[in-house]
Amino acid sequence: MLKANLVLFLFLCLGLFFGNSLVAAGAGTLLVLKLLNSPVLLAVLERHALQWGLLFLLIAVMVPLAKDQSGWRALIQVLFSPTGLAAVAGGITAAYLSGEGLGLLSFQPEIMVGLVIGTVLGVFFFKGMPVGPLAAAGLTAVLLKLMGLAQK
Repeated sequence: MLKANLVLFLFLCLGLFFGNSLVAAGAGTLLVLKLLNSPVLLAVLERHALQWGLLFLLIAVMVPLAKDQSGWRALIQVLFSPTGLAAVAGGITAAYLSGEGLGLLSFQPEIMVGLVIGTVLGVFFFKGMPVGPLAAAGLTAVLLKLMGLAQK
């Protein structure tokens, strides 16, 4: 229990120090729930939070469609343009990487420590955005396979 609290506290501090409010808020929320000894709520989050997060991410990127900022003709034109075709390829790649990442995280959940630290550093030093832990885990899984270090 103490070890988990220390890891969450470390993530909270890293998020605050490097200005990554999402990591800080996530770690802080989990730390509070852990300190409140709420295993039921933690179980609900474990089971549903990933899907809720993806739902809200999809809603956020679809808001311009809901606001009628693009017509059907423009959407079809973009879809069949080089940019649109690259976007389809990017979507396929992201879905594949996310699937690989989910497998890695379910088999080796402790890898999340490195993913969170890498995300914090990427946001701070490269002005990245911390929205892809599954893709990051997927990229990690592919890198491990390429280096011959993937566990079977």
